[in-house]
Amino acid sequence: MALARHILDRPMTVAGKRVLDLGTGSGLVAIAAAMAGASMVMATDIDRYAIAALRLNAAANGVAVALVDDDLTAGPPPAVDLVTVGDLFYERDLAATVTAFLDGCLAAGIQVLIGDPGRAHLPRARLRLLAEYRVPDVGEVESAAMKASAVFAFEPAGT
Repeated sequence: MALARHILDRPMTVAGKRVLDLGTGSGLVAIAAAMAGASMVMATDIDRYAIAALRLNAAANGVAVALVDDDLTAGPPPAVDLVTVGDLFYERDLAATVTAFLDGCLAAGIQVLIGDPGRAHLPRARLRLLAEYRVPDVGEVESAAMKASAVFAFEPAGT
């Protein structure tokens, strides 16, 4: 939610850019990128239910999002300008895989933004804080307490 809010509040982040939303889930960030003026939005997830939810959500919001129901982390990054990653650092092996893929993105000149509530395997030493938000806890009822989440730029190792 924080990354989607960041993009909607700062459309220049994605305006005119080709965006990949990695691990899109319901497509919230991909939809925000499309609404904020990205020239192309590609969203990927390996969960077929996530892909189905994204299709419905993109249609309900009247935006075009290219869907990829495959694990892109096993290959080179696609031809995009920006990769967005929302909350994918909750498990050690997944975090390592995602981080390696994002390193490949940086090497290819692709900017990377990460939205995360502070998961255990977040590569904190590689992040530059861009913004903080209070968002409802995912999966909670409407009266859920707000929790802190942040948006970061992913930086090359050693910077």
